Amino acid sequence: MSIAIIGIIVLFTILFGLLLLKVPVSYSVGIATTLTLLLSLPSLPALTTVMQQMTTGMDSFALLAIPFFILAGDIMNRGGIANRLINFSKSLVGSLPGGLLYVNIISAMFFGAVSGSAAASASAIGGVLTKRMEKENYPKPFSAALNITSSTLGLIIPPSNVLIVFALASGGAASVESLFLAGYLPGFLLALAFLIYAAIIAVKNKYPKEPKVSFKQLSVDFSKAFLSILMIVVVVGGIIFGIFTATEGAVIAVLYALLLSLYYKELKFKDLKTVIIKSSKTVAVVMFLICTSMALSWLFAFNGIPQLISAFMLSSFESKVLMLLAINITLLIIGTFMDMTPAVLIFTPIFLPIVMQIGVDPVHFGIVMVLNLCIGLCTPPVGTLLFIGSGVSGVEVTKVVKPLLPLLAVMIMVLMLITYIPEITLFLPKVLGILK
Repeated sequence: MSIAIIGIIVLFTILFGLLLLKVPVSYSVGIATTLTLLLSLPSLPALTTVMQQMTTGMDSFALLAIPFFILAGDIMNRGGIANRLINFSKSLVGSLPGGLLYVNIISAMFFGAVSGSAAASASAIGGVLTKRMEKENYPKPFSAALNITSSTLGLIIPPSNVLIVFALASGGAASVESLFLAGYLPGFLLALAFLIYAAIIAVKNKYPKEPKVSFKQLSVDFSKAFLSILMIVVVVGGIIFGIFTATEGAVIAVLYALLLSLYYKELKFKDLKTVIIKSSKTVAVVMFLICTSMALSWLFAFNGIPQLISAFMLSSFESKVLMLLAINITLLIIGTFMDMTPAVLIFTPIFLPIVMQIGVDPVHFGIVMVLNLCIGLCTPPVGTLLFIGSGVSGVEVTKVVKPLLPLLAVMIMVLMLITYIPEITLFLPKVLGILK
């Protein structure tokens, strides 16, 4: 048995063993990487090598965008932006049967796109709408399930931190700009699928309508939400058209969110300390996770693990259709027990070379991978959004699972469409000349 195969067995045994013991993912990755080096490559100074690779992995200008986007999301969550987006969505679609279901989806799409955070969207939108939907006799488990799944829209529609992480993990094969553009149509397609499903459920169960608003009120609500929505145009547009980099765009997002929240008078200077401390804690967790995952990625490359897995899969699946199906199934399983960021960092270096060999564009694969792992955020046992959404709504996780299953089926259907119709993803980057 070769050293590389021994390394694979040791690495994944230690990693999954630690995860089963509920050791935090970042510690699990770091410990597994270090022990694998000690056991399979004793001639290398393991601790020194791991620390060097962690430091080298963090040495990226593009990576600076993540802390700033996290801070911008926390400022917006505290600054009253969610309420304005919900009110505009309510005026727009609330008068339809089951109007609050559409409000949840559209508000999550707007807020997720503005903040770039699915967790912030689930918390902010769910926190505002849960009591209102309960008063209108919407079933709480279904309301919670819809909030959980629709919150993933912000991870596909830019600006999205996880797309920046994929760009980093791809080693330059996919740029942030191209990924941002590629996320729009899949994100809107998923939102449309949720809206259609919500409409079917609303008509079937005769859910109530919101009072119809006048055009004047719609205009007022739009004007209040306009500056929030404009942030997407300013930040994402500037990045896509090369006016500034993703990192500079993230800084602009922070300044924009801060000025807007102060203008709305729902965020005071004395609140900034609390917001910054909260963001700093999140950033510390995310960055430590990224640097340990980068050390793990180096170990993969050093042992030739991507080449071994690539050779195995290419020999096992002759058809491109079956290959993509196998990768999707693998990622769906991984997503149930591993959070999105480490999954992207660990498995991108493994699967990206394989799909590129069979002619799949790395930008297309990035969107497929992110959407796939979004499903994992909604499923037990690790699903972050599942627990946030359940906590916000006050519904036990076990009661949310049943109404959640059809929504997960909707997400999988959209995933299959995006996987096998690459033009859905690549149309905008090609039209705007970022991809050829």
